[in-house]
Amino acid sequence: MTAMPHKKLEEALFLVDWNSNVAEFLTDASSATLAECNLRLAIWSKQFEIVDGGNPALPFIREMQVAGHHVVALTGLSLYKPAAAAMRIMLETALYYTYFRTHPSELRTLAHDPKYFIEKSDLIDYHNRHTPDFKTLQGRLGLVDKLRKWYNFTSSIVHGQIPGGWVEHKSLAETRHVPKTLSVVVEAFSEGVDIVHSLFLCTVGRELWRDFSSTAKKILLAGLSGEVKTALGLDRA
Repeated sequence: MTAMPHKKLEEALFLVDWNSNVAEFLTDASSATLAECNLRLAIWSKQFEIVDGGNPALPFIREMQVAGHHVVALTGLSLYKPAAAAMRIMLETALYYTYFRTHPSELRTLAHDPKYFIEKSDLIDYHNRHTPDFKTLQGRLGLVDKLRKWYNFTSSIVHGQIPGGWVEHKSLAETRHVPKTLSVVVEAFSEGVDIVHSLFLCTVGRELWRDFSSTAKKILLAGLSGEVKTALGLDRA
């Protein structure tokens, strides 16, 4: 009785030309954009691994980077909605790291007590109250407003609140790229990475900046306006 549905699943999976989907994605300019986004995450991750080595909250950073990899893999396969979930994980784990790296007891509770939960708004409120210059700096970058708007939009995709959002095919066998939707996915990921970048610049990245490599500093500051660079007060060497 179970052989027939399994056979149908097998047929549907083999009908999708996964290799062709990836090849088509790699010829699209959007693949280069996603590669650049993941490079930025990789630079942050490497600096934190070196400078904050041994911190029990570093697994959040590793998960953030892997989530970025998953976004690329899923997008390349034309699995856009699952990519949205990976994007949200990327942002959540980055935000968790900025808080739990200095709150080891709460981190232990998080790891062992399934009832313990902390809201994003609580983490942002923590930075507003305790992270030096956060209110001023995030205001210059528009961080909190962008974060809330982006997170709400991405969550609406993940939870299916937008009917048909990022799902263009009617069956598994029809999974293939839709250029219009692909561009929206890429734009959302790029914006999410920009938000993570701004979050780190306003919080833990700024705190640990002195020990970052000169090369990393130059790359991470590239593209920021002179006004923002001055406000952040971060050197390039």
